Amino acid sequence: MKHGARFIAIEVLYKWEESGQTADLVMEQCLKRFPAADPRDSHLTLALVYGVIRWRTFLDRIVAGYSTHPLRKMKIRTLQALRVGLFQLVFMDRIPASAAINESVKAMKAARQPKWLANFVNGLLRSIDRNRENLPDPWDVSDSSVPIHDRLNHPEWIFERWSKRFGREKAVEICCRNNAQPPLSLRVNTKAITRNQLIEKFSQAGISARPGEFAPESVRIEDVKGPVSEIPGYEEGFFAVQDEAAQLAVFLMGPLQRGKRYLDGCAGLGGKTCQLAGMLPEKSSVAAVEPGNQRIRLLKENLGRLGFSKYVTIYNSRLEDLNREERGPYDGILIDAPCSGLGVIRRHPDIRWNRSLFDLSRFHDIQISLVDTAADMLSPGGCLVFTTCSMEPEENEEVVRDFLADHSDFSLSDCNEFLPLSCRRFVDKNGFFRTISGEHGLDGFFGARLIRASL
Repeated sequence: MKHGARFIAIEVLYKWEESGQTADLVMEQCLKRFPAADPRDSHLTLALVYGVIRWRTFLDRIVAGYSTHPLRKMKIRTLQALRVGLFQLVFMDRIPASAAINESVKAMKAARQPKWLANFVNGLLRSIDRNRENLPDPWDVSDSSVPIHDRLNHPEWIFERWSKRFGREKAVEICCRNNAQPPLSLRVNTKAITRNQLIEKFSQAGISARPGEFAPESVRIEDVKGPVSEIPGYEEGFFAVQDEAAQLAVFLMGPLQRGKRYLDGCAGLGGKTCQLAGMLPEKSSVAAVEPGNQRIRLLKENLGRLGFSKYVTIYNSRLEDLNREERGPYDGILIDAPCSGLGVIRRHPDIRWNRSLFDLSRFHDIQISLVDTAADMLSPGGCLVFTTCSMEPEENEEVVRDFLADHSDFSLSDCNEFLPLSCRRFVDKNGFFRTISGEHGLDGFFGARLIRASL
């Protein structure tokens, strides 16, 4: 049976809230289980799911103000249907109110919910629509009757942390930027096409694109309609989706040298692996480690699409297993470590609701284990680059501090020397690479270069 975008969005949100899994994973599972009636609906489904997650507390405030039934007693699917319908009424001007409401009610019926629940959703959404002119402005955070973190659609613990570290005003700015739809950031595959040629190709297809501000191979697209796979040049391998901050972090491995061996110790889907492969000089090699079978499949697909498969040796294993097999030593190792992801909330809004304070210490321990293992695999005089998409000290400088305390043969290298001149602002007094979520249009990233002493 084929389904509409609202039905699928409600099911994704229902499963996400119930399971605690990432929205991306739940989305993938639901799209397999509930095929879309129209393939073009996938973009609308995505917009609804991430829009509702971004603005969850704002939407709930409105629902609570119009419902006589407390939110805490509502069934999860009912509440998700109300959120999906309300999100369209408030944020999607191009969708008629009648369609937003009727399709949300139809989705309830398709999910075989009781008639009275479908009527409840219908009545409540119509009541809100009649009073739409009186609804609060989602971007107005001045209402002191509501806790500031709720006005900003972020958990209290995250906002308080950022307030203490960055100051309250900047914390508000970060949260507001996290609630805005970020531009699509691409890295041009310069082995296949130049940046100017790709931008011209986009222009001919009616896509407005411009060079990125900091990474020399980057392109930004402000308004993307439809899936990335339908953007001209995707199938040809002309570009990969990658934030500029992530691109800059890979530069910390440079300059790559002829005849050397390099390793991406946490390859994931291969964004940084592909970038390293594109940077390789002659007679050099790069290996990639990834234990997850699903990620290995996508890593291979991305390498193949971009034309880099022949340059990369893939190991479907854990880094510590590779170390026991004595596959090293390597002259340069990149550890883009698992982390809380609090620096990429604007792209993955579910992270804010899926994380807790405990996760920071949990990831710290994982990261220490990874860099310790990588240190064993590094040649004397080699470079170990440690990066995260987090802004939290426990996952960044404290990991480096603890590592250096246990490894006297390693020293910190200043990141300044390996970045474009325009990026020197992102290196602090300790030589760490740092970006703040949304600031200068970048994700929040951290990077450190650790050099092993020569024999």
